[in-house]
Amino acid sequence: MTRTATQQTTTDWIPLAVLATAQFLVVLSTSIVNVALPQIRAGLELSDTGQAWTVNAYVLVFGALLLPGGRAGDVYGLRRVFLLGTGLFALSALGAALAPTASVLIAARAVMGIGAAMLAPTALALVLTLYSGKGRRGTALGVWGAVSGAGGAAGVLLSGLLTSLFGWRAVFFVMVPLALVVLAATWLLVGADRPRGGSLDAPGAVTVTAGLVALTYGLSGPWPLAVIGLALLGLFAVLQRRAPDPLLPARMRVVAVPNVLMALLGAVWLGLFYFLPIYQQRTLGYSPLEAGLTQLPLALMITLSSWVTGKVASRHVLPAGLLVLATGLAWLSRTPADGSFPVDLLGPMLLIGTGLGVAFVRLTAMASSGVQPADNGLAGGLVNATRQIGGAIGLSFLTLLPSFGAAFLACAVLTLLISALSTRKA
Repeated sequence: MTRTATQQTTTDWIPLAVLATAQFLVVLSTSIVNVALPQIRAGLELSDTGQAWTVNAYVLVFGALLLPGGRAGDVYGLRRVFLLGTGLFALSALGAALAPTASVLIAARAVMGIGAAMLAPTALALVLTLYSGKGRRGTALGVWGAVSGAGGAAGVLLSGLLTSLFGWRAVFFVMVPLALVVLAATWLLVGADRPRGGSLDAPGAVTVTAGLVALTYGLSGPWPLAVIGLALLGLFAVLQRRAPDPLLPARMRVVAVPNVLMALLGAVWLGLFYFLPIYQQRTLGYSPLEAGLTQLPLALMITLSSWVTGKVASRHVLPAGLLVLATGLAWLSRTPADGSFPVDLLGPMLLIGTGLGVAFVRLTAMASSGVQPADNGLAGGLVNATRQIGGAIGLSFLTLLPSFGAAFLACAVLTLLISALSTRKA
């Protein structure tokens, strides 16, 4: 059974602004924590592992549930699932802000990941549905990429400001009213869609979620869990071939390669925004506010390049942008202990911001190209899942490297691999 209609397309850009704000929140909730980590560590007596899991609890749960979250939107209605996810996100952000212990904080971050896994893919699916014309879709995805990039870097700036003025709990409090505004605006401005109907494929949802969680957790801890995770993912693949209405149908192979590339980009993305503020504070001695302010050029370049990329059709844009990104990361990998902002940070940030904006917009567009309208929710879940799971797995390996410079250099090598694979795909 397929959904015969969802929402009507529109030329009104206000719904895009609302849905893009939701995406901003999803990205913000990852990056806004990074600058505050030293204060959170001190306030709740976090270990090194606990510090990493303050980030990974959100990223891992979010990534593991994105496929079921996206497909739930197709089955039960995109707008309905989006609203439920946004409400859960707001409640869990409040829980994180009030957390009395490290365990409660990590649990609240995991619940935030559940809410984000419902709202992120359905928000992107609504954008793909509302702006289905080629010209409007390119512009909409340009805005989407700009907001996503700005959320990553602006989170660092906002975190530095809030942490310096009000303490680390403020980085979670600030997301509560923003999520409530998105909830109300969506209810008022985005019309309800017609659900596809059918079933959610519970066995597939359970095995893929458990497999991704076990794999990622096992890579950073008890390795037998990684083996169990791989076995569960193998079982998921078997179940998909036999299911009457699979969670990940064979027709989604059309976007397999772009999603692999997005997974690799996710490792680069999360690695950058995890290690950069820590390098600035631990090695260069920046305050949280200084770390945030000095990343403004990065945010501005991601925003600008994403916007421009949405309007450019050349197939050479992606490989060129990836080469610029790799150059910036290699430059940043020098990480001198006595580095200065104009010499050692500004140049790399401008290059990295340019390349990230291009890569994110182009790969998102590729990952939704050729997908049937009835699968828009699944496509949104898949591209978000590959980026988040790629980021979580990548961060698990990057944290094993001996220095910040080695981590940035590894990200540069990953970027060159993405460039080579994208050129072959083209």
